[in-house]
Amino acid sequence: RMWKHELIAAVNERVGAPAILVPGPDEWSTLSAQAHAYRHVRVTGRFLAGRDTLVLAVSDLGSGYWVMSPIDTGRFTLLVNRGFVPQDKAKSVAPPPAGEVTVKGLLRMSEPGGGFLRANDPAGNRWYSRDVAAIAASRRLSNPAPYFIDADGSMNGAGAPVGGLTVVRFPDNHMVYALTWFALAAMCGWGAWR
Repeated sequence: RMWKHELIAAVNERVGAPAILVPGPDEWSTLSAQAHAYRHVRVTGRFLAGRDTLVLAVSDLGSGYWVMSPIDTGRFTLLVNRGFVPQDKAKSVAPPPAGEVTVKGLLRMSEPGGGFLRANDPAGNRWYSRDVAAIAASRRLSNPAPYFIDADGSMNGAGAPVGGLTVVRFPDNHMVYALTWFALAAMCGWGAWR
């Protein structure tokens, strides 16, 4: 319970803070989910056209895909989750903006290993989690950052993926859990006594 409350407080503080520059290669070894996840960041660079990766997703808008696009900062490459597209629009995803752009969003840690009961299949181009290392290797990205950004959607126009859908609400049901377990224990005790 205490861990969940600390997580909620940290995320609320980071999400509302002004955007800071993304961590560069000299900071990568010190990155951790506890200290850096959901930090409001910004990056400037050029998107690498034709290297998008669609990752299966379920969002508030239904089922579809996250559109992961690499951006070249000049020093390293970073994956940007440009947003969500429904399944029926996956084949006609708008390309990322051309030229130099600044992207703002939330820093997220890599999600290696695949999704629930499904492993990523790079050879088949089937992705179930945002595994930064596997996507970077599959797309032959040079010097990839070990994290990605969930873009806030401010750069997306009509027909583009819907950004800004990062879930920052975490349920805090510990009291309900405790009452449920105590009620079950009492019913078991009553049943055993009878």
